[in-house]
Amino acid sequence: MSNHHVYKKVEVVGSSPNSIDDAIRVAIAECAKTIRYMEWFEVKETRGHIANDEVAHFQVVLQVGFRIAGS
Repeated sequence: MSNHHVYKKVEVVGSSPNSIDDAIRVAIAECAKTIRYMEWFEVKETRGHIANDEVAHFQVVLQVGFRIAGS
């Protein structure tokens, strides 16, 4: 293992009818299926869908940071 690290970020969009928090967790859970060494996330955008004068759906744009294997 070296004494330095190299990272990469990918942008994903999580969505949920329940909450912003749930949208974030859904996105991270899906990323965990294919991305190793995840270390952080940044919320870039938050938006939602309105139906019948109520919040119907939450959508969150995230950047997920992960360490490149071997760095």
